[in-house]
Amino acid sequence: MSTVIELEEITKVFRVLNRHTGLKGSIQDLFSRDYKDVVAVDHVSMKIEEGEMVGYLGPNGAGKSTTIKMMTGILEPTSGKILVNDRVPYQNRKLNAQHIGVVFGQRTQLWWALPVIESFRILKEIYGVSDAAYNKNLKMFDDLVGVSELYSKPVRQMSLGQRTLCDILASFLHDPGVVFLDEPTIGLDVSMKSKIRELISFLNREKGTTVVLTTHDMGDVEALCKRIMIIDHGKQIYDDSITNLKQFFGSYRTLRIQPAGYDDISPEKVEMWTKELLVLCPQAQNVVMSSSECNLNLLVPEDEVALITVLAAMQEIVHVKDMGIEEISTESVIRKIYEGEADKTADLLAGGEV
Repeated sequence: MSTVIELEEITKVFRVLNRHTGLKGSIQDLFSRDYKDVVAVDHVSMKIEEGEMVGYLGPNGAGKSTTIKMMTGILEPTSGKILVNDRVPYQNRKLNAQHIGVVFGQRTQLWWALPVIESFRILKEIYGVSDAAYNKNLKMFDDLVGVSELYSKPVRQMSLGQRTLCDILASFLHDPGVVFLDEPTIGLDVSMKSKIRELISFLNREKGTTVVLTTHDMGDVEALCKRIMIIDHGKQIYDDSITNLKQFFGSYRTLRIQPAGYDDISPEKVEMWTKELLVLCPQAQNVVMSSSECNLNLLVPEDEVALITVLAAMQEIVHVKDMGIEEISTESVIRKIYEGEADKTADLLAGGEV
């Protein structure tokens, strides 16, 4: 397979006005401007092969969107080399746009007042899609998700899920080599999320389209991507498979506890119980406790403390109504990295041992 996206030591620095506070500061800004450099992306390198589906993850402000905007040609990097389909995106914006598809969250590329089919026809003309290819794709879309019943509906009358579905179809309409999907399932119900995941997976397999997915929904990542990249504070800290990432944290398991008498568990309760757990079980200092509605989730490093020991301590703190033990999820792994394992992961990557 050929490389369709290549980034080499890409850096993006924004020059930002350093604003002063208060009336005096506002007056000062009028006559004397003080700027600072903010590094949004810091020497990021990657290669993505034809037909891959890659999850590009990171917390808010990590540099994900800036990287995607450089790949799509919206932004020019401060330094480094970038190629998409053997083109420099920001030097060939129109040509690059003809060969990529983009869905940015809830920002639609469809015409708000027009029926969907009219938006599709406009996009057909913009991208120069032949009648045969256009009709073939429309038939395939309808066979996949039964979308023809929406064709006559104006976009403004659609639900969020229907509009997102049609936006994704629009991004594949001209058979692009690469599609960038930014939070494609945000705000959708479980049924529509499943439908969209199946659609993306099928189009990737059927057309061999390379897909770059940015999302906070770990369900999207596990359903669609074998490879993930993680960026934090502008630096890439992981680039490998989900399987290897889980193996790196393989000593962790999740202890799920439902305390009796709680319909909802507040952050204050979690903090209080965490302190009590450390008193009863000092070796549990690296156990991460969180809550989800009426459940407590404890991420336990079993190479430091036995899971049964943690459970016994928790039984002294709360009355356990129900409990379960689960293998570590991708979401838990990512959270663990964000909460302090990033340096450890980066060091491991540098040694090539993941």
